Amino acid sequence: MTDLTKRTAAETAAAIANGEVSAVEVAEAHLDRIAKVDDRINAFLHVDAEGALAAARAVDAKRAAGEKLGPLAGVPLALKDLFTTRGIPTTCGSKILEGWLPPYDATVTRRLREADVVILGKSNMDEFAMGSSTENSAYGPTRNPWDLDRIPGGSGGGSAAALASFQAPLAIGTDTGGSIRQPGAVTGTVGVKPTYGGVSRYGMVAFSSSLDQGGPCARTVLDAALLHEAIAGYDMLDSTSIDAPVPAVVEAAKLGATQGIKGLRVGVVKQFAGEGYQAGVVQRFQESVELLRALGAEIVEIDCPSFDFALPAYYLIAPSECSSNLARFDAMRYGLRVGDDGAHSAEEVTALTREAGFGAEVKRRIMLGTYALSSGYYDAYYGQAQKVRTLIIRDFEAAFTQVDVLVSPTTPTTAFKIGERADDPMAMYLADLCTIPTNLAGNAGMSLPCGLAPEDGLPVGLQILAPAMADDRLYRVGAALEAALLEQWGRPILDLAPAL
Repeated sequence: MTDLTKRTAAETAAAIANGEVSAVEVAEAHLDRIAKVDDRINAFLHVDAEGALAAARAVDAKRAAGEKLGPLAGVPLALKDLFTTRGIPTTCGSKILEGWLPPYDATVTRRLREADVVILGKSNMDEFAMGSSTENSAYGPTRNPWDLDRIPGGSGGGSAAALASFQAPLAIGTDTGGSIRQPGAVTGTVGVKPTYGGVSRYGMVAFSSSLDQGGPCARTVLDAALLHEAIAGYDMLDSTSIDAPVPAVVEAAKLGATQGIKGLRVGVVKQFAGEGYQAGVVQRFQESVELLRALGAEIVEIDCPSFDFALPAYYLIAPSECSSNLARFDAMRYGLRVGDDGAHSAEEVTALTREAGFGAEVKRRIMLGTYALSSGYYDAYYGQAQKVRTLIIRDFEAAFTQVDVLVSPTTPTTAFKIGERADDPMAMYLADLCTIPTNLAGNAGMSLPCGLAPEDGLPVGLQILAPAMADDRLYRVGAALEAALLEQWGRPILDLAPAL
């Protein structure tokens, strides 16, 4: 492995800006790495080598012309295949969109290009972002670089695995119920769910519109902050976009790493503990809380009783919105079309296409959501779930009057084996137990690695939660803890992963 693929995004950008290395050399190193290892990982669904090298050459030309380069110019990135990319396949991990070439870029894609980020390709994911393991991709599961028999989390397992296997220093994910943070936790990487509305959803194919949020994935907190600032900000094309300045996340990350968190109030959520939590996960989490205390934070236990009902509320709200959003895949406008032979009606073509194009998990959620929204059941199910959502929001509001941030394990367990929970949807859904409340409330959340579980040697994630539009608090606390842990370990956690 070349040194170029092991550098952080910040280091890579600095090396390109000062002429130590060219953007083309960086892109080539990462494309070579993909060619070497991705047949075992399956992190990418499509590699755009030609586009990546063209973008890298443009960065080198700018530097040669004396133009000032941005903070991420020339840095390679894996883009989750939920974001439209003009002229490049966007499948959402589904057969129903196989071969679809979007005619436009998502706002996130456009902002990445404007920042001169080099998009290597599209990363694998659970179909339409529905899953917690990336086993639901129509193009095969992604494997965890720490153990190829285990899942890399989901739905954004491709993005997290690309980071952990040094195929890209940056990635973009989406988080509907934990799909950025949970993969980050089980792969030893950093994942951030920004405040809902903080990053535009225009061109991000919808699963659950009131919950979906794109965000940065990286190997360090500072790299995540740099990517966050590149993609965030108001977008008039997204009606839910927040028209307010982007929180100063890069400044907060630098402040946390250098000045610490003395005096900050950190809340430990009482509900995120107990039965079902792996002993090694609990141990590493408790050690991290004590480290935060040693760094000068005030630790407070916080009671959020409605969090116990977050999981069932989520699995009524998300499928309900999904059943509405996925109705657009009717075989009439784009994507797969089955049975269009003149012998079938339009309704029959739609039914045959959905039968062939949607996978089992997507069908399960569409049926669940359609049932929850049906006449006579709407108030009993969807309506009640929205009331629980309000209670969760109130619990967060009460908690943030007492503390600056909340912390918890990101996931109850480390990465489980591929196929282990495939026939048990409830066991699979429990992987998102700690992450879902944040999506229901629209707050900001981060996962960062806090060690390896003693019983299996796999990464454990610590989750930090902050109020809406206080994303900078995540980065200050995350950077302080990251620096303290790095001092303890003596090297980055990914250096402990088995060589590929």
